Amino acid sequence: MAPLLTSVHCSSSYPHPSPRRITPSPVSATTPPVLRRTRTRTRRQLQRCFCSQYAGKRQPPPEPDSPQQMERLFSNLNKATMKHEPGSVTSAIFLVAGTTVGAGILAIPAVTQEAGFLASAVICILCWLYMVVTGLLVAEVNVNTMCELGSGGVSLVSMAMRTLGTFGVRTACLSYLFIHYALLVAYVARSSDIITNSLGIPLWESATLFSLAFGGVCYFGSQRLIGAVNGFLVAGILASFTSLVVVASGNLHWSSLLEANFAAAPQSIPIIALSFVYQNVVPVLCTNLEGDLSKVRTAIVAGTAIPLALFLVWDGVILGTLPDLAGSSTVSDPLEVLRSSNGIVGPIVEAFSFLAIGTSYIGFILGLSDFLAD
Repeated sequence: MAPLLTSVHCSSSYPHPSPRRITPSPVSATTPPVLRRTRTRTRRQLQRCFCSQYAGKRQPPPEPDSPQQMERLFSNLNKATMKHEPGSVTSAIFLVAGTTVGAGILAIPAVTQEAGFLASAVICILCWLYMVVTGLLVAEVNVNTMCELGSGGVSLVSMAMRTLGTFGVRTACLSYLFIHYALLVAYVARSSDIITNSLGIPLWESATLFSLAFGGVCYFGSQRLIGAVNGFLVAGILASFTSLVVVASGNLHWSSLLEANFAAAPQSIPIIALSFVYQNVVPVLCTNLEGDLSKVRTAIVAGTAIPLALFLVWDGVILGTLPDLAGSSTVSDPLEVLRSSNGIVGPIVEAFSFLAIGTSYIGFILGLSDFLAD
């Protein structure tokens, strides 16, 4: 069911009649679940959609010729109870963080060891800033597209059609589908390995069990249930990561953290930048948070700050604990080095990897479902 559309007022770069105020009647059993804005023959170009950030506060009446500001772009309704269910900023932050954090975080020191911690930390922060800006831009385009089309829940298809044209939307859609299905196959394959090693069941049963469990939550679960499950998994990620850091940092050499080889730092940029991929869930955030750009921006910045902190801590712990890795031109697997030195590392790594794959799987499933629905 599409979200309930309330007042939408947009300004364009050329004269047009004063915006009309659309006042929806209270939701009841007899109220239609969807109110769509009637499209006219002449499609107005959208420059900006003004949405008030002060819900619940009485606003002064707008000027006759000024665009009106609304508390939200549309309303999310529970199709069973027909009650308003606004999205949670906390759940949105966890969704971004869970989608961003993957099992690959544990391999980052393998590509940053030659550059050293100090140089790789600078690259990591720069990549984070770049990926945050790209996510904010995607959110702007998504909300503006919802304003123009007069409906919530738009994804890459409508955004690409509005900005890139027919050829652009075909290229974007093919790339989006290829990347998402490839990553989903990788997530299922790796998670089935972990389940098989833990339970001793065949791989096909492990893959089926993982897909049914996490896919069923995404398909049948409500927004609140999915947020709760994802939040629980993110909490598990933080707990297992903390345990791993405590175990791995027993012999930390602080002087190793000051080593820097900036000439070798650029080669780690592709891996580090791809570690901050979350933009596929930005349309989901905009829909869950009812087009409130202020909340969406908060979710993006805070949600990606959590993986940034994890990346920096893990990179520092590994390069500081295993000084032979820092500044070395020979690539070695830090996890294998840790496993060989401490037997408890293996189970913690497996638990962290499974939880990280689970949160990434949920994020990509939601993004792909939103894409296919659009």
